[in-house]
Amino acid sequence: MSAGHVHNTNEACCSIPPVQGGEYKTKGKYEKVGEFEKAYVVGDSKTHALICIYDIFGFWPQTEQGADILSSTLNGTKVVMPDFLQGKPWPVDQFPPKTDEQKEKLQQFFGTTANPQERLKETVAVAKSLKEQGYTSIGLYGFCWGGKVAILAGSHDDLFTGISIVHPAMLDVKDVEGLKVPLAMYPSQDEPKEDVEKIVEALKSKSFADKCEHKTYPTMHHGWAAARADLSDPENKKEYEDVYSRVAAFFKGVQKA
Repeated sequence: MSAGHVHNTNEACCSIPPVQGGEYKTKGKYEKVGEFEKAYVVGDSKTHALICIYDIFGFWPQTEQGADILSSTLNGTKVVMPDFLQGKPWPVDQFPPKTDEQKEKLQQFFGTTANPQERLKETVAVAKSLKEQGYTSIGLYGFCWGGKVAILAGSHDDLFTGISIVHPAMLDVKDVEGLKVPLAMYPSQDEPKEDVEKIVEALKSKSFADKCEHKTYPTMHHGWAAARADLSDPENKKEYEDVYSRVAAFFKGVQKA
């Protein structure tokens, strides 16, 4: 288990394209994927794919730029970001929830629209569809609640080569018990340190421990690499670039031919 270590540091995959703030022009397009009428898709590879589970705010330019970065850095890997929330993301102006009513609504949201177990089924279905199309290497990464779904999907070693979770929500060391593929975990200052440490420790006993990766971003807020990324802020931009270079290097290290 590496803490702060980037795999394949000599590989070109670690040099990501320049990160842009402001009005970013995405490189991908929205299209139908499986049962999803809308998904953000970028990359032209016919063998290597990544599935992205966005955060609770849904499609945002910052998250899509991240997908573009991973695709181009990983030689055109196809990145698929389905609309798991079906057009009903959590309002960004209601986070973090301030009133008891908002807190209750957020819990209801995680129990319905963003229910990890239900969205897990859909994630697995998307991966199976890609495999049927001939993709031999499929990685999965998720933000916030998507990190919870992603780590649960890591029990499907017949589908996924590796899992990456960035500022993940609902961390639970029990989720590592069924994990059968390497995990790269990148929490912010807002995730519970105790839960992060328990997971780091649990990963050490896995047969693939040497391929796992972990780095905490102590100056970053929950959401800094997805919808709540402020790329006009130099520190946020720097850490955004850092985490995407690490995610790219991780997936490069676990990719199948």
